[in-house]
Amino acid sequence: MNSAEMTTEGWITEIQRFSLNDGPGIRTSVFFKGCSLNCAWCHNPETIRPQAELMVYPARCIGCGHCVEVCPTGAHFKQNGTPGFDRSKCVNCGKCAEVCFPGAMVMSAKKVTVPQVMAEIVQDRAYYRDSGGGVTLSGGEVFCQIGFAHALISACREEKLHIAAETNLHWDFDTVRPLLTKLDLVMFDLKLADPEAHRRWTGVDNARILSNLQRLDSLGIPLIGRTPLIPGATDTEENIRAIATEMRKLKNLVRWELLNFNPLGGSKFEALGLPDPFASVQPLNRERMSELIRAAESGGVKVIAG
Repeated sequence: MNSAEMTTEGWITEIQRFSLNDGPGIRTSVFFKGCSLNCAWCHNPETIRPQAELMVYPARCIGCGHCVEVCPTGAHFKQNGTPGFDRSKCVNCGKCAEVCFPGAMVMSAKKVTVPQVMAEIVQDRAYYRDSGGGVTLSGGEVFCQIGFAHALISACREEKLHIAAETNLHWDFDTVRPLLTKLDLVMFDLKLADPEAHRRWTGVDNARILSNLQRLDSLGIPLIGRTPLIPGATDTEENIRAIATEMRKLKNLVRWELLNFNPLGGSKFEALGLPDPFASVQPLNRERMSELIRAAESGGVKVIAG
């Protein structure tokens, strides 16, 4: 991530139309592949690594054997008539996914061009206009593919569409700044206030994130803060109050969203052949959510639960 020059192609995991949780109004969300953090609780783990990966869903398999026929490395096989898969032999070529009609084999990402993405985005222009919605670039981390993000943001501006980005703030500010000034809204994550806890759970400390947040606020762009409430990791009142202190410093904060733990990433970890550290964890109950909301409101900012 060292250049903001436009790139006409990029890797995405999906385009989600009629999204209601990624900014104001009805939106189309484009999920970028690749992330600069490695959060242990990620509910979109297929977006973390920069390369396309094979996701395997054995329950969907009908035993047709087409994957065995096309696999160049023998990763797919049949033993006593039963399909099997050896991930250690998989090179993520995607040939099995191309012939797997039931969807037991799916590639986590696809390479697309800006015109291909825009062709889907503009179909819902009327919904954006009537609902006050628009386009949200999400991930993963959008600015891990900064050239593609630049081209897509510019294309949305040419179409006069409201454009937002969701970001973890872990990037070089001077490189990303020209893109930030083209956005109508930035939604950012602030997960943990303690730098060592942040390193433990995400792979990096939060020094750059906190610095970038203050510099981002100076640009005058509307901001929405988000904190995922992860049982055993981020869901302490001490952490929430410390984050509230950071939120209170922001002049352009629209609101702060506390997001209850989402366990839906578990099936994706399994499909990727990865361990899920939060496999047995359940979302917080209403009483605990209320307690953390009260702790957040002590910072004097507008708080909502999601």
